[in-house]
Amino acid sequence: MSLRPDSSPRPARILVVDDDRRSASATAQWLCSCGWHAVAVGTVAEAVRIAARGGLGGCLIDAGLPHDGAATVAAAARAAAPAVGVVAMMPAEVLAPPPAWSDAAVALPASDQALVAALEGALAAGAGRAVAATDSPVLGSHPALARILDIVDRVAATPATVLVTGESGTGKSLLAREIHRRSGRPGRFVEVACGSLSESLLESELFGHVAGSFTGATGDREGKFLLADGGTIFLDEIATASPAMQVKLLRVLQDMQFEPVGGSQTHRVDARVVLATNENLEALVAAGRFRADLFWRINVVAVEMPALRTRASDIPLLAAAFLRASATRAGRLVEGFTPAALDALVAHDWPGNVRELQHAVERGVFLGRGAWVEAGDLPAAVLGVSAAGLAPRVETAPPLKQALATPERQLIVAALEQAGWRRDVAARTLGINRTTLYKKLKRLGMDLATLEPAR
Repeated sequence: MSLRPDSSPRPARILVVDDDRRSASATAQWLCSCGWHAVAVGTVAEAVRIAARGGLGGCLIDAGLPHDGAATVAAAARAAAPAVGVVAMMPAEVLAPPPAWSDAAVALPASDQALVAALEGALAAGAGRAVAATDSPVLGSHPALARILDIVDRVAATPATVLVTGESGTGKSLLAREIHRRSGRPGRFVEVACGSLSESLLESELFGHVAGSFTGATGDREGKFLLADGGTIFLDEIATASPAMQVKLLRVLQDMQFEPVGGSQTHRVDARVVLATNENLEALVAAGRFRADLFWRINVVAVEMPALRTRASDIPLLAAAFLRASATRAGRLVEGFTPAALDALVAHDWPGNVRELQHAVERGVFLGRGAWVEAGDLPAAVLGVSAAGLAPRVETAPPLKQALATPERQLIVAALEQAGWRRDVAARTLGINRTTLYKKLKRLGMDLATLEPAR
């Protein structure tokens, strides 16, 4: 296998990220000597700044970066360039399975051939992922989302009913569309917002009606279930259905038969049913507000969409997608986010989830004047100030990095004392390898010569 990139006129630009800057520089220099274009960095912040500029073809990232730094860098790189291929550089003893944020992994120390093979595999995977992502409305590489999409892959082609739960704005409707897309069903995707309709209107909306069945029914009308025949029907806000409607839905879900309002002809359909709610249905069942038999009928395959605050590593990718769409609609050329703007987006807790993020990015694009969305273009709430912009949000707790450092030092010292100050034994006690322990000691500024008692 050749160690040089293919004969394309512009080889992929590679970012090498390792908090051991000397090691990162050596890897980058070797890649450059082989014909690649490579640059080395030693901090997560520096890596994110470079990644946000775009233009990367691949990343080699030390999987041991502190505080999920590797996942943060990978997300920032993919936000700017969805086709970027990411390689996790990992100690051999923890190589399997590779992290969810990576396209490939390589054991350290790696041979030249192994390193290039992993890099080329990641580049190919990144290109394939970018092609697939153009068709998929669900974006993100967080492990929680990856697990959900794995479930979707396994059940999409089956007739199983799927119940999607999660907070408002997490993308339950998008997931329903993705289930339909992957199902291969030839019929259409039909969505019904149950919470926006009264009981009588919802019944007509779902099952249709015949002329004269009620005031204003001047003609026959097909319902959504009939329109979804051969496809998928998505019932959003299912918890709002009245007790009478729950009875009707139970019958339809059991045998896929129904009669239109005011009619006697029974229709039978073949429709995949996906339902969604942001309420706790089990609690509603216990309170007598939701039928237990209907709950067990729809709770065949249940997936919970994670809140955006629990998958912050996906924020750069989502924000970049919203930026591209908003810039197209605004007819503007917008390159991306400034580092301060991206930091503000990642730091916000997003009570409105993905929907709030989308609206925040749209505001930044529509109000911004330059080629980059700046922090000042974002909503006040995202920046941590009051609606009037008068008072900053008060930070009552120390920075996360500072707060985590103290207990981490204490755990390391306790493990060393228990191991008689043997580094290898202490590392095993902590569940890490010796190299990672040395890196943590260096990062925390811990000098063992001053900590270890004299013998």
